[in-house]
Amino acid sequence: MNSELTEKESAGFYKLNWLQRIGFGSGDLAQNLIYQTICMYLLFFYTDVYGLGAGAAATMFLIVRFVDVLWDPLVGAFVDKHTPRLGKYRSYLVLGGIPLTGLAILCFWNGFAPSLIYAYVTYVGMSMLYTLINVPYGALNSSLTRDTNEITILTSVRMFMANCGGLAVSAGVPLLVGILAKVDELPYETALFMGLGSLPAFIFMPLVPAIKRAVGKKNMFYIFLSVAIIGMAMLYVISKTMNMNENMPLIYLAQFIKSTGVIVATGYMWALVPEVISYGEWKTGKRISGIVNALTGIFFKAGMALGGAVPGFVLWLTDYTPAQDAQSFPTDSNAWFTTMLIYALTGLALLIFCFSQCRERVVMDEKETANVKVSDLLTEFFRNRPLRVLSLFFITAFAMMSVGNAAGAYYMNNMQSLPPFQQEGILWLVCVIPAILLALAMWIISKYELDDETIDNINKEIESRKN
Repeated sequence: MNSELTEKESAGFYKLNWLQRIGFGSGDLAQNLIYQTICMYLLFFYTDVYGLGAGAAATMFLIVRFVDVLWDPLVGAFVDKHTPRLGKYRSYLVLGGIPLTGLAILCFWNGFAPSLIYAYVTYVGMSMLYTLINVPYGALNSSLTRDTNEITILTSVRMFMANCGGLAVSAGVPLLVGILAKVDELPYETALFMGLGSLPAFIFMPLVPAIKRAVGKKNMFYIFLSVAIIGMAMLYVISKTMNMNENMPLIYLAQFIKSTGVIVATGYMWALVPEVISYGEWKTGKRISGIVNALTGIFFKAGMALGGAVPGFVLWLTDYTPAQDAQSFPTDSNAWFTTMLIYALTGLALLIFCFSQCRERVVMDEKETANVKVSDLLTEFFRNRPLRVLSLFFITAFAMMSVGNAAGAYYMNNMQSLPPFQQEGILWLVCVIPAILLALAMWIISKYELDDETIDNINKEIESRKN
């Protein structure tokens, strides 16, 4: 038994202990503490605290994402072509994590408010550094093991911990800002609503391996994407036909149902990335993890470009102005800055812990590394059909999440005190546009062709070629 296990591990099918799994997951927890705070609350900070117009903020979000689309391939090729002394992929958790922490904090500083130039410099810099961490971190997954069951466990742990970060951000930021601003009444209802965006992860993500075995990979996507659409429809109907303040339990229920579907479907999609990496290696003999993660990065950034810009433009088109009597989010700039400071420093500590527990063992050899070029991105994209399908899924999924995350703060910020046209715009951001994107995502994932048996056979054939 031990000799069989050793033989499988020598072929790349490594088993990891729980400290290693948790260490890997802490990297996503860290990134969520930093980047989810940006995604969920920076637009609100810009419009209601910093003093930017919604149109100017939306344009900036769109431009920054296009910068990312150009930047990601350079990072992917650089990461695959170089092997730093501290580790091929994990090095960047520390090398990029320290400056990322500083710029993320500065994004929430209003010392130059309402300077658009300062906002651009800090936001562009923060986003580029996030890519320098996120691309190699994504490649870590496929470099730790080839074992598909182990990758499923790794992904479940990663998504569970990512949603711990999401919960800490979505529910914790409103409360911490309120505490630091010393408001008379903390925004508990807002914190609960936003927190329900992450809470189902603690119930369902640990069950993902069993659910996938019971219903299959594609059926799991269909089921949970449908659940999310049902939750969004419920949220829209309740908000349109009932008094929100008097029916908060129904709103919480709809938000929980919506979030359950979103979390499982979008959480498991990361387990497909190592599959398309192995598929590409099977076709070409080159395991270009950084290139593939850069490609998925380009497409999830494209989704975020769409999703990040849409809320600002919808608010601009509906002539959004902050409700004067809103109590949900204090506008004390020092409270927002201190909150980001706490979250970013905690995230940096977790990135360092992730670095300490991860070690790359399934990577390109030196000959393959020397031949990596930026043009490999286009080549890999056009010859790897499962990668193309996954990339389109990433666009729709991240557009949906970006729209919904940014809109949540406006939805709970005393929305019913706004004019009807502005209310309708916010409801479209919270419910209608995300539901349309999820329906499109369901059709896209139906085209994905790598089932578990196929990918296991691919991995075995890859290893047999090396023997």
